[in-house]
Parts: sequence; C-alpha cells; structure tokens
Amino acid sequence: MSEPYINFPDVERLVVDLLKDRGELAGVVVDVQPPAGFDGTQRAVLVSRVGGAWAEDPRLDNPLVDLEVYGPDKPAAHTVSLVARALMLQLRGAVYGAATVVDVVEEDGPRWLPDYRHATASRYVSTTRLVVRPA
Repeated sequence: MSEPYINFPDVERLVVDLLKDRGELAGVVVDVQPPAGFDGTQRAVLVSRVGGAWAEDPRLDNPLVDLEVYGPDKPAAHTVSLVARALMLQLRGAVYGAATVVDVVEEDGPRWLPDYRHATASRYVSTTRLVVRPA
C-alpha cells in the first residue's frame, strides 16, 4: 500500500500572507518578487525559499527562507529588517490553511549585503528555518 500524499504549503506564500498585512510593516511591500519599477530604494521585503528538507518522520517540512529587505538608505533598510525579523520569529504556532508552523529558528540574522543589480539599493538579508506540519 502506498503512503498518503503529503501536501506541504507554499512556504513563500505562507510567509508573505502572514506578514504583508501586519501594521508593523505598513507601507512596506511584502512579496516574492519586487514591484514594478523597483530600483532597490523602496521599502520592501522579498521572500524566497532557498532550501530546506522534508523530514519523513514525523512528516515535517523544514524550509529555509531568505528575507531580502530593502529601504531608501542603510538605516531604514536595517530598521525594516529588524521588524521583519521579529515578525518571522512570531510565526511559531501560526496556522496557514491546514498547515501549522511548529517552530521558527533564525539561521542567520540580518546582514548587510549590497545588491549589485541596483546601484542605489540598501539591502539586508536574513535566513530563517521554519518547521511546518501539513494537514
């Protein structure tokens, strides 16, 4: 007999949907891709799954998620990155559809990382591991 199909949620959508309407990020674009006309100076949090693995027992997904955080200057980008960091750590226990975020572990806190695609960009990047239990 085959094992039942495990339907893990799209962790990028999970993070975007749980963060985008938070008052702490008012005026900040939270998405998986930059907005039209993006030049790196807008306040934005870009969410990308960058790895992680499925743990067969007890059927948990362990995605690594990067947040690329931009602002009009280095201090502003740093401030937004600290807010996004705090909100990520608050995702423990969050329910998204039928999935639950079981744990949140910061793998690498916000670090300054110039974006050479956008000469005027101010960017901080962080990596967080989520532990997600599907339905």
